[in-house]
Amino acid sequence: MSLSARRVTLPAITPLVLQKRVIKVFNENGSSQALEVPSDIMAHDVCQLFILKNHCVNDNTWTLIEHLPHIGVERIVEDHESVIQLQSTWGMDTDSRLYFRKNYAKYEFFKNPSQFFPEHMVSSCSETNGSLSHSQLIQNFLNSSMCPEIHGYLHTREQGRKTWKKCYFVLRRSGLYFSTKGTSKEPRHLQFVAEFGESNVYVLLSGRKMYGAPTNFGFCIKRSISENSLVAMDFSGHKGRVIENPTEALTVAAEEGLAWRRRSCHRLNAYGSPTTSQSTTPCQAIHRMQLWFHHRLSRDEAQKLIEQQGLVDGMFLLRDSRSNLKSFVLSLCHCQKIRHFQIVPLEEDGELYYSLDDGHTKFTDLIQLVEFYQLNKGVLPCKLKHHCARITL
Repeated sequence: MSLSARRVTLPAITPLVLQKRVIKVFNENGSSQALEVPSDIMAHDVCQLFILKNHCVNDNTWTLIEHLPHIGVERIVEDHESVIQLQSTWGMDTDSRLYFRKNYAKYEFFKNPSQFFPEHMVSSCSETNGSLSHSQLIQNFLNSSMCPEIHGYLHTREQGRKTWKKCYFVLRRSGLYFSTKGTSKEPRHLQFVAEFGESNVYVLLSGRKMYGAPTNFGFCIKRSISENSLVAMDFSGHKGRVIENPTEALTVAAEEGLAWRRRSCHRLNAYGSPTTSQSTTPCQAIHRMQLWFHHRLSRDEAQKLIEQQGLVDGMFLLRDSRSNLKSFVLSLCHCQKIRHFQIVPLEEDGELYYSLDDGHTKFTDLIQLVEFYQLNKGVLPCKLKHHCARITL
């Protein structure tokens, strides 16, 4: 008896890239929202979803932030980045998070590119004859692949060491280098540090405290993990094992996703609304209801919040004064520096007023004060333009 050849059809397996995933996004006050999204969703689309769900004004400032507290850094997630792929780079034992936050400097590079290229730090690259002006160099960079060379001093810390060293760095199209001999740019004196094709740049959140840095303003370069270096693992037993069967890997991934979704839903259901003791009563001042007012916010917290939402001119918030319980403070950003102005309460003929200029200009409440300085600079270095607001997801 002869055996005839048979074709065996295996059941179709839905690729992971087409499956739905659950992401969790946090707000500054610790509240969060879980959302089921396609696994190929981009950061820009996630922002749009949360803008719609929370009825926010779409003013092109809402941003997705990757926050890595275990190493004290964070960065703006680019609009085109895959959120699920980003989350896959996080370690299992870290408290990495995504934040939905306003950042008025999100597109500032395209609005005012000259701020990012100080004239004394920019020179023409080897591809040009050096005859281009500063503005031409920047314009060529934005319009073509021609890249200017940026150079200057930075403090750096070698891995495994606690001390910081001041070195002369050169940023070119091929990557970041530092000179081993003063300010020399000769190839034999340039030491390669990193290239940015597969790396992300993060901002340090507390450089002095966590790393003993000479300043709180710093950045770090974190290399992205290649997908080829990731393997499927099963941690259900006493020891982890590598899953080599693709079908089994898909099954395990689906089961873990369902389990994580159930845990997330349980935590969301358990999260309650603010207690009645936290709610604002009618007898309290009306400024408490304004988005620009932040009750019981410290000076350091105000600085951090403004820095997070972008150091652009006119960024502001109002808060309670810690030194004088009856006063308030206006925190305002101008020329990438944050200044704090005392708002003093004044009593005249039995009426209470507020003033920023020792009583020369008086206002019956803080709302009137803010509205005035949104239209008039007055004693301030600039008008009030963008308020720092924290939404609840």
